[in-house]
Amino acid sequence: MPSARRAGSIYRRCECRDAGGKLLGQTCPKLKRKSHGAPGIRQELPPDADGKRRVFRRTGYGSVAEAQGDLSRLQAILDLPGDDPDEQRRVGDLLADVARRRADIPETSEVQRRLGVGVPLEGTMTVAQWLDHVMANKATRATTNHGYRSHIRVHLAPAIGHLRLDRLGVGHVQDMFNAIDDRNDVIRAENQARREQVARCKRGKPGAPKAAERAQLAAERERLDAMPPFRRITGPATKQAIRRTLRMALNKAIAAQLITFNAAQHVELAAGARPKGLLWTTERVARWRETGRKPGPVMVWTPELLGEFLDAAEGDRLYALFHLIAHHGLRRGEAVGQSWDDFSPARKEIRVSAEIVVDGWTPIETAPKTDGSAGVVKIDAGTVAVLQAHRARQLAEREAWNARAAAEREQGKDTHDWTDTGKMFVAEDGAWLHPDVVSKTFRRIADGAGLPPINLRDLRHGAAALVKAAGGELHDAKVKLRHSTIVLTSDTYMELFEEYEDELTERAAAVVPRARKSHDEAPTPGAVPGQGPGASQPADADG
Repeated sequence: MPSARRAGSIYRRCECRDAGGKLLGQTCPKLKRKSHGAPGIRQELPPDADGKRRVFRRTGYGSVAEAQGDLSRLQAILDLPGDDPDEQRRVGDLLADVARRRADIPETSEVQRRLGVGVPLEGTMTVAQWLDHVMANKATRATTNHGYRSHIRVHLAPAIGHLRLDRLGVGHVQDMFNAIDDRNDVIRAENQARREQVARCKRGKPGAPKAAERAQLAAERERLDAMPPFRRITGPATKQAIRRTLRMALNKAIAAQLITFNAAQHVELAAGARPKGLLWTTERVARWRETGRKPGPVMVWTPELLGEFLDAAEGDRLYALFHLIAHHGLRRGEAVGQSWDDFSPARKEIRVSAEIVVDGWTPIETAPKTDGSAGVVKIDAGTVAVLQAHRARQLAEREAWNARAAAEREQGKDTHDWTDTGKMFVAEDGAWLHPDVVSKTFRRIADGAGLPPINLRDLRHGAAALVKAAGGELHDAKVKLRHSTIVLTSDTYMELFEEYEDELTERAAAVVPRARKSHDEAPTPGAVPGQGPGASQPADADG
């Protein structure tokens, strides 16, 4: 392609008209004068997507110098893409649109910035377009991107995606979160109405209902079918995560010099505090058995309850996995992704170098969650023995699987040998263990043992409780759980540690044996002051 700079020129155009108002054009008698007519510019543009030639024309300049200034700016813009045909076409599209609208020719520096980040050059990019551009170039792990895309698809794009990026303000973002709050109120009301309707659909007495009751139940169930299903509200923590996604994208727009202000930074939201870990004390367990309600979203078993779970899990093929998480705080994905190559019995340590997580439903292997998550975890001698026993059991599983596969092949069946993935914890055929299988197995064992409910992730939280039970402090828990900062550990476990402090204090006081009740001992629940053993008795009414 010839240089675009050689294809530009300045000319004069006659604006004279005849009596009827028609331009004289080449018939104007004044054309012989060199100074007649207004200066204009003509600049050849790169071809369009179909290969058709395009020309930028503009007339009506007050002077040749003014026309030369615009022509020079056009040529500088045309030089920006270099030899890249796609970028040349984008610049050509921009300038063709400027010519059509008779808009001002943009500054070269502005076009250069937009060209450099691969965004629309005309400056009318919407928030949705920018979010799509950010996600197309986001290099973070797949599960993190999955969360970003969910926030964009469900909340950001529908609410503010149509707005121009450079015109997004705090009010727009605040309105989005206000609409989320309004929608939450509707969901709560609809959920409550559905719960009440479900209650109406239950039979009053056991046995077959009478005809009238059957008709009533059928009518109530029909009303239930017409109601919206149960839905989850968008809670404070999720709203904070949505804002983080938008703030991340707007910060990238600022770095690309597309905008100068991050509207998400200045939106006020109710604090989405990190859930605090609470101990399943005897009182809380009794209350849960009475009401079925958990005291908090993050509950932690005491060492005694953890021992009950591990005793119940000992016969399961995933026992070693639960033992490892419970004692040393690995995340589910880290445990499933743990390799035998990263286990050293002699040094009593494992190295966390990968994890298997779920993207939608598909297991994928990624690097650990954060840089601090990757590293060496010291383990105790008991855990070493558990892992070695698990290894022996896994090798026996492999031999049995391969023997069965060989026998089935002799019978003409299509089967495969045991898959050697090198992972500590695998499916029966050696393939990757799906993380959801671990969670379901955990719930089955815990429910079967009649234990107060916790989530599998709470086993990791329980490792922090074990640190405290062994006399450790918050910093020791930070190291054990591989948190990036002590603040994260404190936010989650301070209340748990304080609860444990109270329980340990009471246990320590109860260690000292006493021959009789003392005044400095805590009273027995339900006892009346002054009527315990050794207390002086009131005088007889007659005496």
